[in-house]
Amino acid sequence: MASKFIKQVTIDLSPLRKYKDFRNLWASGLVSYLGSMITYVAIPFQIKNMTHSYIAVGISGAIELAPLIIFGLYGGVLADAVDRKKMLWATEAGLMLLTAVLLFNSVQKVPSLILIYVVTGLFAALDGLQRPSAGAILPRIVGHQDLPSASALMSLRFQFGVIIGPTIGGVIISSFSVSTGFTVDIISFVISLIFLSRVGSVPVSDKQEKPSLAGLFEGLRYAMSRQDLLGTYLIDLAAMFFAMPSALFPFWADHLHAPWALGFFYSAGVIGAFFVTVTSRWINTYRFHGRAIIFAAAGWGLAIAVAGLMHSLPLVLLFLALAGASDMVSGLFRSAIWNQTIPDELRGRLAGIELLSYSVGPLAGQLRAASVASVTSLSFSVTSGGLICVFAVVVLASFLPKLRKYDVDTNEFAVEQRRIRKN
Repeated sequence: MASKFIKQVTIDLSPLRKYKDFRNLWASGLVSYLGSMITYVAIPFQIKNMTHSYIAVGISGAIELAPLIIFGLYGGVLADAVDRKKMLWATEAGLMLLTAVLLFNSVQKVPSLILIYVVTGLFAALDGLQRPSAGAILPRIVGHQDLPSASALMSLRFQFGVIIGPTIGGVIISSFSVSTGFTVDIISFVISLIFLSRVGSVPVSDKQEKPSLAGLFEGLRYAMSRQDLLGTYLIDLAAMFFAMPSALFPFWADHLHAPWALGFFYSAGVIGAFFVTVTSRWINTYRFHGRAIIFAAAGWGLAIAVAGLMHSLPLVLLFLALAGASDMVSGLFRSAIWNQTIPDELRGRLAGIELLSYSVGPLAGQLRAASVASVTSLSFSVTSGGLICVFAVVVLASFLPKLRKYDVDTNEFAVEQRRIRKN
């Protein structure tokens, strides 16, 4: 009985066995995320040590907003018009070069804060170009029935990088230097590019036209025409904007007299997400994806609110982990809706819109959290944001009946895509 239960809930690894291209893509991202998370910790750590300012750290997130919006949308258009594998390779190489610039800056006698901000903005631009192709490539290299399991595996590789990366990054930065952290990230990019080169080409769909502004608006109109899709974006935007406290982590660790635990702040939420992912086989049989997204987003906000009230490091990390678990449930079901219902010829453009929903919200949320903390307190910023998140999710859900009632077995768009993929 126990073995049967374990088999029913543990993550489905079959896509790694069945699809060679998916296996190489997965390995590439695993190594890349591991290194990138070291840089993710290194940048706010370096800014904090240079300025000792909440706002200066929050600005690093705000700077990413405009490039991410512009290039995320354009990256979605390109993802439908060029070979998605080639787009991933080119942008990955560009990100490696930018990390080299950060390394050069960090070894200067007086590192430039302005240069860090400029590179952060360029990071966002390349990330915006890359992620739509990364999201849109999945339905082309994995069978329709395996998409939920493949999405869970993609989340698993990210979580492994986010759990291990910040922890390693914290040790490297505190034991050696920020420069060493950037060096390790550059090495990870080299390995990632080797794996990515082994992924086969993903040619453009026969239905696709040349990239254009009209094509972008076609994707936007499609998203607006479907309340269930629009709901996934709005719910996630609200949750991330009001309850994303990551800009406060360096200050939160100091507040609890535990600067050594900075890496654990970044990793805690992902540990919760990791637990959900490795027990995610059940998502293949749960039909009501919209309902799961709504409850999970509210759970994220509530857990963040409670974390802000805690004065004990273990309790703060526990509730951050619970928040991460809730967010992962929402993320898995959002990905399932996106991958199983959107036509391939629109998949890249919609992936660009998805990028905005799950990236712009956290970036803007970091600035919100830092701004509120600077005029009130860290605890008030975190807890008030979590409570407002819960309220916003409830209000949005009340206006989104098609998302609340979404059933993957009967949804017309899911049924149509199943029919197409079987032919």
